[in-house]
Amino acid sequence: MARDFAEMATELDAYRADVATDRADRLPTEFVWRDPAAIPPRPWLYGRHLIRKQVSVTVAPGGVGKSSLTICEALAMASGREILGDWTAKGLKVWLYNLEDPRDEMDRRIIAAMQHHDVSPEEIAGRLYVDTGRERALSTAIQTREGVQILKPELDALANEIEAREIDVLVIDPFISSHQASENDNGAIDLVAKEWARLADRCNSAIELVHHTRKTNGEEATTESGRGASSLLAAARSGRVLNKMSDAQKAEAGVRDDPATYFAITRDKANLAPVGERVWRRMASVHLSNGDSVGVAEVWEWPDMFDGVAVEDLLAVQRALDGKCRRYSDQTGGDWAGVVVADVLHLDATADRKRIKKMIEAWLKSGALTKVKIPDAKRMERPCLEVGEWANQ
Repeated sequence: MARDFAEMATELDAYRADVATDRADRLPTEFVWRDPAAIPPRPWLYGRHLIRKQVSVTVAPGGVGKSSLTICEALAMASGREILGDWTAKGLKVWLYNLEDPRDEMDRRIIAAMQHHDVSPEEIAGRLYVDTGRERALSTAIQTREGVQILKPELDALANEIEAREIDVLVIDPFISSHQASENDNGAIDLVAKEWARLADRCNSAIELVHHTRKTNGEEATTESGRGASSLLAAARSGRVLNKMSDAQKAEAGVRDDPATYFAITRDKANLAPVGERVWRRMASVHLSNGDSVGVAEVWEWPDMFDGVAVEDLLAVQRALDGKCRRYSDQTGGDWAGVVVADVLHLDATADRKRIKKMIEAWLKSGALTKVKIPDAKRMERPCLEVGEWANQ
């Protein structure tokens, strides 16, 4: 027995020596400067949102168009075409895993998007994979009395399929349907989200998690408006939010009579790239030969306030204002100079008020109009508009 203890002590000493040697070999590591041109660039796959070995999150209220958006982006990546104007790497394989809709609905949406954006089946052959939760449920974690249990076999199966088909991008829509943990438990969601990050790293792929917002009571959502725990966003390297265009914005943009849904995309969490500017999308109605009508996301740009306004139009506005002493303030009813602008340009002085005010400010800045103070009936000096430098046709 004594000899056994002696042998064990010797083995323990040897183990400690090995550990010490191993640590000496590994830690700490001296920094060595490298030519930055020799450092591989970040492996972006789609815009500045999807990147290899990282998780990205898209947050949106229901019914805005997030599923259609991800379908169009998947088609862009699979075809190598910039369908929505965003840069995409070429030769990508994409796996759409929708956990809400049945196969027929996914087929409707994808085929409608292909039809609208002129994507042929040959362009995406062997590059787009689609599965649904109706056919194959997905659960990466469950919550028990002892806490969250990560279901390793499920994640291993996903990894095997990603690696076997060389998938570059996996889209999970929605995130909440991919696990059975409490969505308000920060610790639980942190574990689940980090497992997705490990899967992305393990498979050298980008993973997109689509998430719902909580109720915002009419306020504009941010990525921090996602339902439940905030740890999901914390685990992501890029986060973006979708917001439906308000009625006031539709009036300002001149699309108030269009029944289509317009929504903005804002990338407001970006650890590896600058925060992105807001871009807009419109849901076009696409008719299929079976009689169905399907919404498909398309590019839409906010109109410039001078769209359709030429130099001769400015000259007509100047002539209409010349010597009329029209008031600068839009709170003066019919005396507001903007009423004249609206009449000349065939605009609505009420519905297009914001646009007209911006045009007047631009003309003041350029010198085409000038602001002067003129006494009113009560001898109070009021700001009015007069012609500054006449426009040249």
